[in-house]
Amino acid sequence: MRLSLLALLAMAPLGACTTVTEAVRGPELAPVGYPAALVPRNQEVILASARDPGPSPAGPNSLWRAGARAFFIDQRASRVGDILTVQIDIDDSAKTSNSTSSSRTSEVNAGVSNFFGLESSLGRVFPGGFDPANAVGAGSNSSNAGSGAVTRSEKISLTIAAVVSAVLPNGNMVIQGTQEVRTNAELRQLTVAGIVRPEDITSSNTIRHTQIAEARISYGGRGDISRVQKTPAGQSIVERFTPF
Repeated sequence: MRLSLLALLAMAPLGACTTVTEAVRGPELAPVGYPAALVPRNQEVILASARDPGPSPAGPNSLWRAGARAFFIDQRASRVGDILTVQIDIDDSAKTSNSTSSSRTSEVNAGVSNFFGLESSLGRVFPGGFDPANAVGAGSNSSNAGSGAVTRSEKISLTIAAVVSAVLPNGNMVIQGTQEVRTNAELRQLTVAGIVRPEDITSSNTIRHTQIAEARISYGGRGDISRVQKTPAGQSIVERFTPF
């Protein structure tokens, strides 16, 4: 028990530091966990000649080239470093409403008819007299009412190119891609990552965001406009930790 308490005390500053960082910088996306954390975006560049020597020329009187991936060339992504297009079309809405109410009334009375023959003597001990038939009495009354509603609507329609960063043993591919657009002093950034199945990739080398497992999609920006719209860091910290 003592070791657990010490461990909690030691981890408390780390939790507070994480909360402060989130209040100042905003929430961070969780890494893709299938089967390990997302591969860093800074990948080692591998030359095409070193990665794949390429198919050999076609032989005489043959349309097939040794080492070719298919008779008709398959343009779909399948290896590390290949690129595929991700179509993001999010149009979600949700509305929930809850209401609860409760009330409770209780009353307890207890009496002592015989107490070792000292019933009459107890009246002299307690001020205001003592009634053995109503020795103990208690009552309580409580009520509670609450209601809440959530209305949410999101709509995003974007297209981004992603790179295959890893191929899992079962053939599924880990993809990730980032797109940045700068207009004057404002930078917009779109990030997508997740795991896709080769059979879900269309013949045009595209895939929908709904077919990405462990999908992590982020669309945001930074710059003068975003800085003005964001709540000041000091105010965010005060609102997060204030007990009122």
